[in-house]
Amino acid sequence: MEKIHGVNLGNWLVLEKWMHPDLFAGVDAEDEDALCRLLPRPQLEARLKQHRDTYITLEDFQWIKAHGLNTVRIPVPHFIFGDDPAFCDPYVPCIEYLDKAFDWAEEVGLKVLIDLHTAPESQNGFDNGGICGVCKFWQKPEIVDRVIKVLSMLSERYAQREGLFGIQILNEPVSPELWEFIKKRYPPADPQRAEGSGPVPITFLYDFYTRAYHAIRQYLGEEKVVMFHDGFRLKMWKEFMRSPEFKNVWLDTHIYMMGAPGSNESKDMVGSVLGRLRGDIQEMSQYFPVVVGEWCLSHSPEGMEE
Repeated sequence: MEKIHGVNLGNWLVLEKWMHPDLFAGVDAEDEDALCRLLPRPQLEARLKQHRDTYITLEDFQWIKAHGLNTVRIPVPHFIFGDDPAFCDPYVPCIEYLDKAFDWAEEVGLKVLIDLHTAPESQNGFDNGGICGVCKFWQKPEIVDRVIKVLSMLSERYAQREGLFGIQILNEPVSPELWEFIKKRYPPADPQRAEGSGPVPITFLYDFYTRAYHAIRQYLGEEKVVMFHDGFRLKMWKEFMRSPEFKNVWLDTHIYMMGAPGSNESKDMVGSVLGRLRGDIQEMSQYFPVVVGEWCLSHSPEGMEE
């Protein structure tokens, strides 16, 4: 596949309240962690079963294929297997739905990029990271080991599936430049739990991504892609994974105009910002195949103005 023409199946297995507020009805929760802690367990399981059974179906895969796309990126949570209460409680596992997604993708002729979208104690503090305002996964070796284990389990389970395009190590580990914005836009439900949170250092990411690559490659052949997110630091990866041992590694970058300085001022400014980003992507394409895994040209600027 020379190019990915794809779509994200967001809010299916990893919840984002803005996409489907009714899932959070009756609960004072802004993220999946709070929903799972506050909603009584029988109601939580019933609500999530209804959502997962109906939000994405075979018909969606058929529609995606019919519209000329070739790939689906599926965000999955760290608790997908439900195998370890220390990390998976109080959440509701969902591995059977990823199994269904592979069946549907192979039936219609689509490829699947598995995207590990959350980590215990979060890697970014976004609502899509599972816990608003918290970012501490990188500070605890036992949590880092757990994330590597989940990636290994996913790799082993799907390595031989025809529909597997590849595995993305971890979605959007946050940069220092974004951390102040996150603290304002996504305040934690429990400030005490958020104490000590902070952006993910680039030096940590170099080591973590290298460990994750080797863990995944224990199961995935070189024809399958290992993808990593730029951590909102697109041009800091020129010397990364350059030795021959690293095969078929792709770089993911996300473009949200809400985060681009001046991008809301005028059409000319938007064009200027996009032109600069295009140049950066072309530059990085000398080192890795680059995918724009998420993007948006228009987004509410309110959070940036606060």
